[in-house]
This record gives sequence, structure tokens and C-alpha cells, in this order.
Amino acid sequence: MRIVVDAFGSDQCPGPDVEGAVLAAREWGDEIILVGPEERVRQELAKHDTAGLNLRVVHAPEVITMADHSQDVRNKEDSSIRVGMRLVRDGEADAFVSMGNTIATLSAAIFDLRRIRGIRRPALAGLYPLTFGRVLLLDMGATADPKPEYLEQFARMGCIYAEQVLGMAAPRVGLLANGEEDEKGTLVLRETHQLFKQCDFNFVGNVEPKEMTQDVVDVVITDGFTGNIMIKTAESVASFAARLLKREFWATPLAKVGMLLLLPALVLALPGIALLYPGARRIIRRLDYTELGGAVLLGVDGVVIVGHGRSNAKAVKNAIRQGRDAVAGQVVPAIKAGLEARK
Repeated sequence: MRIVVDAFGSDQCPGPDVEGAVLAAREWGDEIILVGPEERVRQELAKHDTAGLNLRVVHAPEVITMADHSQDVRNKEDSSIRVGMRLVRDGEADAFVSMGNTIATLSAAIFDLRRIRGIRRPALAGLYPLTFGRVLLLDMGATADPKPEYLEQFARMGCIYAEQVLGMAAPRVGLLANGEEDEKGTLVLRETHQLFKQCDFNFVGNVEPKEMTQDVVDVVITDGFTGNIMIKTAESVASFAARLLKREFWATPLAKVGMLLLLPALVLALPGIALLYPGARRIIRRLDYTELGGAVLLGVDGVVIVGHGRSNAKAVKNAIRQGRDAVAGQVVPAIKAGLEARK
């Protein structure tokens, strides 16, 4: 595959962005196209062993910062985000990955890739971390104030992604609300609930956050404002849980003995212990946001992955993996086909 990486997306760019691209190229053998000010990208690449790797640099003299807004993105046509998007648009690459400004990436995708015909608003979809299984949450920040018909499209796109990429058959769709009863929630939620009941996907009703941890739902639909707060809260809880376990483990000698004897799968702080207990490795990965990579932007005419600004090289690599999976799963053609079939 050919994956474009915005080399100037992360907070610590271009270090993590370039290193993550190198790791991905080494593991999967794809062509990774790094976009940004060429001299600085090549200086960073020189720090790594790139022998035999399929890496290419495309010059983009401008970069988008976290302070930039939609109009700045429109004006900066030679920014790394805009240049990378056009590579996907023109068929020179299969997917675009950025750890940069979410609104800027969304705006650039709409400017250069355009929305899929028939899609009213795009949605960011990602895996919810606080669950034993896999729960896809969308929207996570692309459309803050959607109408019921937009949420219906989110649900349909989420189902397609769950089926094509996550391998879920007839995914169960829930509507995030403050109660399981049909009448709970805002006016928009109540209208959306009635709309979902008439749809042909597997709608299981309203769900509260607790249901997202109990294997009763596969795809959870909400507005972008609520979804963004949900995912940030979940990541904060996961980070706190990891720190709490480490602190409690080292609290007293008795605590250390107790953790070793009774809960070996929770030992996170002792170097090397995770190698002895597979359960510890699973928990570490579950609590580590870098394992998720980022979120896929559904509804635009191309594969776009948006990651955290604080991403390290591992997160960048996993965001690239997400892009590969979305391309392999033919998500964009499947969404187009689904819309066409409903006409």
C-alpha cells in the first residue's frame, strides 16, 4: 500500500511522525510517503536506519499548527495536510494519516477529498478503550451538533466499518443516552431513537456508558461533542488506572507480595514481569492509548486517520495500521455502495 504521513502533525513533530513511519515501513513493507518541509524531514530520517525501506519524501513548505482554523487551512494550500490529501485525491496514495489539528484535518479532507456523494456530515470513528471486547464509537468530534438524519448516516457508516474492518456480522447499534428508556435524552436523541427503530440495521436501543463495557453493543452513536468528551474521559480513566496500579504496587512490602501472589496479571511496574504473565501484557495494551493509533474519518472520499497530538512513534505506527486496515476493508467503496443501494 501507499500511505501518506503528515510529518508535521504531532506536538513533538517531526520526531514521532518520522519514527512511526519508519517502524511501519519496516513491519509491513509498504511505501510510506512523508509530507512536510523536505530538508527537515530528511534530517529526521537520517537518524534512523532506513536501508531497504520504501520511504519517500514529498515537499510541503507550510505546516498547520494547533492555532490554525478552517480559513487558515483553506489559505495554506501548500501545507503538509493539504498536499497529503491531494496525493490521496489524485490516486498517488491510498490513505492519509495525521497526528495534527483535528479540525484542520477535517477541513482539508472536505476541501480536497470532498464528502462522499449523499453523505451530509463526516464522523470520526474509533474503538472505545474501556471494554473487554470491541466497541466502535462515533462521532468522536467531527460534527458537534448533528441532526437525526446525520446520526442515521453515522450509524450506517459505523456498521459498514465494523463489518468490513472489524469483522463483525450484523453489528449491534446503540444510541448513547442518559437512560435506556425510549423517551430519555434530548429532543434530537428522542427523534433519532424513533428514526433508528425504522432502520434496517440491528438497533438495540439506547445505551448508557455502562452498557459499552458489558458486551451488549458493537457500534455506539452520539454527537461529536459528547463523543469527544466520552473518549477523552475514557483515556483519562485508563491512564489514571495504570498510574494507580503502579503506585499501589510500590506502596508497602505487603502490597508488593499481595500483588505478586494474588493478582499477577495486574503487575505493571516491576520490570520484566509482563513477560511472565500474558494477562499483564493484555492489560498494559488495553490501557495504552498508543495501541489504538487514532480515529478514522468516515464520510469523505478517501481514507483519513486522525491521531492524538501527543502521539509517540508507536501511536503513529498504529495509526498507519488503521489506514491499511481501512483500505484493505474497502470502507470507502462499501459506503458508496451502501448509499447507492438505498436509492
